[in-house]
Order: sequence, then C-alpha cells, then structure tokens
Amino acid sequence: MNRLAMIAAALGLAAAAASADGIGETRVHAVNRPVVVELFTSQGCSSCPPADAVLAELAKRPDVLALGFHVDYWDRLGWKDPLSSPGATQRQHDYAADFGRNEIYTPQLVVDGRLQLVGSHREAVLKAVDGAARETSASVAFSVDQRSVSIAPGSGRGSVIAVRFVLTRETPVARGENAGHMAQDVNGVEALIKLSDWTGTALTLPVERPEAGHGLAILVQSADGRILGAASIVS
Repeated sequence: MNRLAMIAAALGLAAAAASADGIGETRVHAVNRPVVVELFTSQGCSSCPPADAVLAELAKRPDVLALGFHVDYWDRLGWKDPLSSPGATQRQHDYAADFGRNEIYTPQLVVDGRLQLVGSHREAVLKAVDGAARETSASVAFSVDQRSVSIAPGSGRGSVIAVRFVLTRETPVARGENAGHMAQDVNGVEALIKLSDWTGTALTLPVERPEAGHGLAILVQSADGRILGAASIVS
C-alpha cells in the first residue's frame, strides 16, 4: 500500500526552501512534486476493476499522487458505491468542460489536469504519467506538525483544494454489474473542499491532520484544470 508521506524523501524534495513562516514552523518546499492522477470510477461499473488495479499500482509510486474519485451516476443501476459522491461527478463534469467534451464516462483517468484517457489502458496510462510535465508554479508544503499548509510565492493563480481520502477499502459488492466481486479501492476520495484562492503570493492555511488509515492531499489548481502544485500526508 502506498505511503504518500514518503513522497518528500523519495523525490528528494528536501532543502529547496526551508524557511520560517511567521509562526516559527519550518517548511520545506518542493523542487519537484508528485504527478496527480485522478481516476473517475465506480464499484457498480464492470469496466472499472482493471482501472482500479492500475490506480493501485500507481499509488505505490512515490512520484505519483493517485486519487480515486467515485462518481454517483452508477448508483441508480443496482449498487450504491459507499465512496460515491455528487462532488466526484461534478469534478468529472468540470474536466469534461476543460477538455471540450460533451460527455463523461468511467473509467476515465486524468493526469495533472491536462490529459484524459481510459483508466484501464495501462501502458498508455504509464506513458502519460512518465511524460507528465509536473508544473510547479505553486510549491506546497505541510508544517512539521501537519496542522497547516503553505504555498510559496509563485506565478499564476488558482484554487487551493483539500482532498481527504481513505488509503484502502474492501467492499463486497452484492448487486449490479459487479455482483459477487470484492471491490479493492485505494486512495478513495471521501471529501473535496476548496480552502482558498491563491494569487501567486505566499499563503498559509490551517488544516486538520488525517485520522489513522486516511490521507490528506492539497492541490493548487488553475481555472483551466491544470495542477500547479500538490503535496500530501497520510496517517
């Protein structure tokens, strides 16, 4: 299982800009950042388990922040996905608008808010992840006590988004297309909350540490969907 808290060490993110932030806590800002991979999936979709497996594979990589967004439009077809939410569906609609698409589908995978492809096409997904530019206009760092997050001064502007997720979940699916299947979900998103706007100036925001078995990701995302910065912690 991925331990996203290891991202900083594994990517060599230390020492880019260790500095006091005005309240006396040291923060280390990232030189590089993880590639943000978002899978739009559902436990009620028979085409989704292979894509869920690809996401689980990516979640093991320290250079990837893998997130599973469970949409709710499959829920009416026989099985209510316990991780599904209208917010996940709305986020997928927002990406459809960014990409100039008229429809949404599962399993759809979005890389860094820039590229979309079928989530079960493993080789294409790995190629897209490995080729991601990883723009870092906004450098994100958590405080040592993990009770606040800061965004360093940078170029551009966007929204600061908190994503709370459960690291692993097994669900016996009783009905629908995957009846009898044990759903194996990794980094399933439970909440998506906009914390603030970011205008390119330094910003520090309070956050609540994730509970055991859960994670917290902070994304800085431009109006056109591009990920400008990202970091995460797990408990």
